[in-house]
Amino acid sequence: MEFLNALVSLSNFMLIPALAYGSQLALGALGITLIYSILRFAHFAHGDTMALGTAAVIGGTFALQGAGVSIAPLPTALLAVPIGVVAMVLYLLAADRLVYRYYRRVRAKPMIFVMASLGVMFVTNGITRLFMGVGETRFEDGARFVFSVRDFRAFTGLSEGLALRNAQAITIVTALIVMVALFWFLNRTRAGKSMRAYSDNEDLALLSGINPERVVTITWVITGILLVLAGTLYGLDKGFRAFNYFQLLLPMFAAAILGGLGNPLGAIVGAYVVAFAEMGVTFAWRRVASYLLPDGFEPSGMVQLLPVDYKFAVTFMILVIVLLFRPTGIFKGKVL
Repeated sequence: MEFLNALVSLSNFMLIPALAYGSQLALGALGITLIYSILRFAHFAHGDTMALGTAAVIGGTFALQGAGVSIAPLPTALLAVPIGVVAMVLYLLAADRLVYRYYRRVRAKPMIFVMASLGVMFVTNGITRLFMGVGETRFEDGARFVFSVRDFRAFTGLSEGLALRNAQAITIVTALIVMVALFWFLNRTRAGKSMRAYSDNEDLALLSGINPERVVTITWVITGILLVLAGTLYGLDKGFRAFNYFQLLLPMFAAAILGGLGNPLGAIVGAYVVAFAEMGVTFAWRRVASYLLPDGFEPSGMVQLLPVDYKFAVTFMILVIVLLFRPTGIFKGKVL
């Protein structure tokens, strides 16, 4: 019984939040690895474009709520996701036409693209803050829990409780569906195969009649969808604050690099490794240890390796270790 209580406590405060957080990172990291594979540069504007797409979803959510439209018990934001996707795709395509296309035409070096993406990042950040401000915005509605701590205790009879929030469940299910759909698209459709061919060998793909601009457009469209879904799910789970999305840039890049930059499967695996590492190192193990240790040996402290404020330091250390000892990542940076 004590072991079950320890497992429930661990699941409630670490495993389920880490699984949801990892799913959000995975969607963002997939966008990074697609851009790197097709356009061959690190997209530093990724976090801020995610924030802008989420802001569009929030605007659509408030408009729908004002009109009395709801899909309770699910969040109304799910209805507004297409609004955010359209806005995000149009914005990314505009950025590509106004900025990135020129550098592709002159075959600029990857570092030039990175510097250009930094410029796009600052512009995007300014636009987002202009409309959303710098404070926190909550836009979650509908039922808060799939099941609550009280329901779980009544059903199991355990002293420790477990709650599953709607946002967490939606995140995990949505991420799984999107990942399966993306792999199906890349491996089964003509457009997906064109993207893989272009990623593998650009010159040979051009000789085969593949239209490079069409491949680039499809890449931005898919990236826009991933960004809006990741940003919306993260906002439903933790609230929206523009600066938080800028901070997500580090764990998303760490996930993509850890898994093998350019490999979609690696991005997913890397995302969950980063999420569980962040949560595990900053988790206070005292409650779990008190169930597992004999009476009289309960820890007096929090049994926490690092405070929660240092979770991004964990990600940074993972990134440094990977770059030093295995820069190709877990899956050796294979292409699509």
